[in-house]
Amino acid sequence: MPQIDRRKFATGAAAAGWFTIVPRHVLGGAGYVAPSRKITLAHIGMGTQSFRELGALLALPEIQIVAVCDPNANSSDYIDWSQGGIRNTIRKLLGNPTWRENDEGCPGGREVGQEVINAYYAKQRGVDRFQACAGYADFRELLEKEKDIDAVKIMTPDHLHATISIAAMRKGKHVIMHKPLANRLYEARLVIDTARRTKVKTHLLAWGSGAANARIADAIQQGVIGRLREIHNWSNRPVWPQYPEIPKDRPPAPKGFDWDLWLGPSLDRPYHPYYTHTTFRGWYEFGGGSIADMGIYSLWPVFTALNLDSPVSAEAWATHTCTVVDHVSRPLQSDVSFPHACTVRFRFAAQKGQPGLELWWYDGGMKPRPPEELDAEEQALPIEGILFVGDEGKILAGFRGEHAELLKGDRRTPLFPDGPAAEQRRRSETTEPPPWLTAIQSGAESPGSFLRAGPIHDAVNLAAVALRARRKVVFDSANMKITNAPEANRFLFREYRKGWEL
Repeated sequence: MPQIDRRKFATGAAAAGWFTIVPRHVLGGAGYVAPSRKITLAHIGMGTQSFRELGALLALPEIQIVAVCDPNANSSDYIDWSQGGIRNTIRKLLGNPTWRENDEGCPGGREVGQEVINAYYAKQRGVDRFQACAGYADFRELLEKEKDIDAVKIMTPDHLHATISIAAMRKGKHVIMHKPLANRLYEARLVIDTARRTKVKTHLLAWGSGAANARIADAIQQGVIGRLREIHNWSNRPVWPQYPEIPKDRPPAPKGFDWDLWLGPSLDRPYHPYYTHTTFRGWYEFGGGSIADMGIYSLWPVFTALNLDSPVSAEAWATHTCTVVDHVSRPLQSDVSFPHACTVRFRFAAQKGQPGLELWWYDGGMKPRPPEELDAEEQALPIEGILFVGDEGKILAGFRGEHAELLKGDRRTPLFPDGPAAEQRRRSETTEPPPWLTAIQSGAESPGSFLRAGPIHDAVNLAAVALRARRKVVFDSANMKITNAPEANRFLFREYRKGWEL
């Protein structure tokens, strides 16, 4: 199957009566999609979030998942947010309450992906067996052999996003990807530039989830709190272990796990489970920290609505840990992992009628000072949230803009009569196809296009630069360089393994 044109195969198979591998829609009836209109998709990365989103993807009649890719074959050592959550998600998807009944771990890997996808399609088509989803360990082999795929969905650790998406776009494939575009500023810009030059359709899946924040920003532009001076956004992330040092023990890589492929462009280092499965986010090499994990959701809509450009500077304050050396306790200066908690201040220049402003990010339990209105009522800030501060008032809301309140003087009133989450509710209730699918079908640009995600990724990646530089960094966006601390420019780039350069 991998080297056969799947559309031609589907048509011929229908004529021959090979219904165990022919999509139901080829036979006509409800939900019919002509073979020539079917979008074939390769799913790259089969971890926990992939399985959380897989059901909605499989249910789209316009999509056929024809290949999966992951350097891990099949294991139960992934990290979940609830006991048995991913296993139960798969059971519900397949209608099989006993799937992996003797496995108490968290499943993942390409063979699990193949099994679930084939079983779902078999059930959907009312057949006993369906085997049309290929499996690959190496995305490069997938892109070389699966020549007729239309699009890829990328759900890998952050350090692989740029490498895989650029390779796919250069092959003419549309790309749907989870945030961030990359965990290096240079790579994120290269991803955007490649999307622009190849003209394929792209979509960053963080788009849309913070629509209520965009609505708040629109109200601010209409003057509801006067001139906007500050934005404060805080998250309870990290919700994964943070390791301050490179692990010293050397456990073997699990059977079926290709450590070399998982490293991809990163320099060689011994395998350790602290690097993989969710905890990758905490390492400068493999992740983007809490701000890349969550800040793109909440802040990208604000950047777009306020027409914010790249920050002109970033300054960070971080927690630290200590270690004992020769019976002396010393602060541990880590340049390998994000801190347990931090605060980052970005400054933006005035532009296009918008005055300059400050944006503050907090994570790990850090929060801004509560507004006076909450102090007077002896109320604490929520665990996650966003606060807009203007000359004539403030707006306090949930992390993505829900439950927005206008604070003026001693008054607290709802900002929107219909509720700030109305747009998000509308999106969740709509039967419209996802915007990336519409973009591929129509040729129009998706609202979540990579081309719209430049300034927010500059900010997210500058946060890591400021943390690692341990000082304020002044950023020349036009020339992509730090002007006040030349030694920090190396943090804008990655050091590549030979053969993996971008």
